[in-house]
Amino acid sequence: MKAPTLRERSVEELTKTLSDLEEQLFKLRFQKSTGQIENPVKIREVRKDIARVLTVINELRVQESA
Repeated sequence: MKAPTLRERSVEELTKTLSDLEEQLFKLRFQKSTGQIENPVKIREVRKDIARVLTVINELRVQESA
């Protein structure tokens, strides 16, 4: 997920994407703890995607308040 594509979305869409990513991260961590994870690198990717979404949300909120 790239930041320019995220910037095209609204705050509501980003919030939904964020909740989906957090749910996906929870499932990946659960799989890791039970030893069933297929691709451990996916955890890192999802964490970075969450950070990107949060960054874009904060940027949009700053723009709205300015």
